[in-house]
Amino acid sequence: MTTLVAGVDSSTQSTKIVVCDAADGTVVRAGSAPHPDGTEVDPAAWWEALRAAAAGGLLDGVEALAVAGQQHGMVALDGAGQPVRPALLWNDVRSADAADELVAELGADTWATVTGSVPTASFTVTKLRWLATNEPANAARTRAVLLPHDWLTWRLAGGLDNPGGWPEMTTDRGDASGTGYWSPASGEYQPDLLKAALGEHAEHVALPRVAGPAEAVGRAAVLAPGALLAPGTGDNMAAALGVGPGPGDVIVSVGTSGTIFAVCERSTHDPQGLVAGFADATGRFLPLVCTLNAARVLGSVAGLLGVSPAEFDALALAGSPGAGGMSLLPYFDGERTPNLPRARGVLAGITRAALTRENLARAAIEGVLCGLADGMDALRRHGVEARRVLLVGGGARSTALRRLAPAILGLPVAMPDPDIQWVARGAARQAAWVLSGAPEPPDWPIATDLAAAEPDPATRAAYAAVLDDVLPLLRRPAPGR
Repeated sequence: MTTLVAGVDSSTQSTKIVVCDAADGTVVRAGSAPHPDGTEVDPAAWWEALRAAAAGGLLDGVEALAVAGQQHGMVALDGAGQPVRPALLWNDVRSADAADELVAELGADTWATVTGSVPTASFTVTKLRWLATNEPANAARTRAVLLPHDWLTWRLAGGLDNPGGWPEMTTDRGDASGTGYWSPASGEYQPDLLKAALGEHAEHVALPRVAGPAEAVGRAAVLAPGALLAPGTGDNMAAALGVGPGPGDVIVSVGTSGTIFAVCERSTHDPQGLVAGFADATGRFLPLVCTLNAARVLGSVAGLLGVSPAEFDALALAGSPGAGGMSLLPYFDGERTPNLPRARGVLAGITRAALTRENLARAAIEGVLCGLADGMDALRRHGVEARRVLLVGGGARSTALRRLAPAILGLPVAMPDPDIQWVARGAARQAAWVLSGAPEPPDWPIATDLAAAEPDPATRAAYAAVLDDVLPLLRRPAPGR
């Protein structure tokens, strides 16, 4: 008889659920529902999306369940368990000034040494400083701070719905490592850093207990009653669990954000702030570089050109290598790596000959890939071995992006099935691990196509030259912000 487990991916744009065979990871059934757009969201919208994605008995017979969620989001709850305000998401950059203040007050070296990362506007700790500064009444009302996946796991366990009392609030080391007030090296919260963010309000704030990688944290009270609840994790940590990288593998995920990361046995500490020294979901570490702008850049340019995704790919592949001399810095929503939260996109090298629909589409894909390649170089500088890329994420469905990736990234690129929800699959694999009680996650095989190409240093050099030229302008606040 098949044992079923489920994984939830509550991402920026939607909720995806996969129900898998616990033995080998075969997807038995799946569901999804959209999230509202924006950089702040009422957490109730995630709950309604989870309910909608699970409709029709999707979770019937599931014996264990795990939630993976978008990292960094600030869910601040009052004493009745209600949000004091809409959750601020990772891609909300209003806390950029707060990030600058925190780094200036304590020093980049201190942040990198203690937490593994130098906080940017994405990190929860900066959003808490913003809350204390700009909404002090809400900061004073806050009694608990959770991450998106923590909140959903708590709701599944009966949070707000259990007349016998609240279930325990928990998180995992992977997602906790993106808050800015938990240390991957020591495995402990850092109360002084929480106080640096919230001031006197920190004394009244509870944080979720950090559960072990394969620890059961309770049972579901709703949607899948009785199912064992795994601790869950952040979306990038779940993607690593889903893909299962080996030595020398670097995962490049092209979603709303672009992320470049690898599973390592030792922690990293980058005072420059390019590499976030996260923990993974297995007890190891996950050095990661993140760009704010990835798949949405391609969608935006396709919308400008008035074409479908397939037509956009065809245009890009018909464009000239190097886009006829044009380079796109795709900082449409500000940027995290490099840390330019107030920046805007730049299209340079425009000539009458170069400015064609084909070259514009090509420049968009090359610009996104060049940013990802810079991230991979940053990982290498911190001792991460890179011999092969595993390309995942919704943007990896782009034929043109898959075709151009080996040349721009400069490595062979293995492409797992782009139609598999790798974050949700990783959450399901964690659920199967918790259910099994084994010392390591179950071996779920994946099939990949491998592509290679000669590196294209000229395109990357042109991109870097444009960035160097306009960097002083990009550091200025954008007009009207």
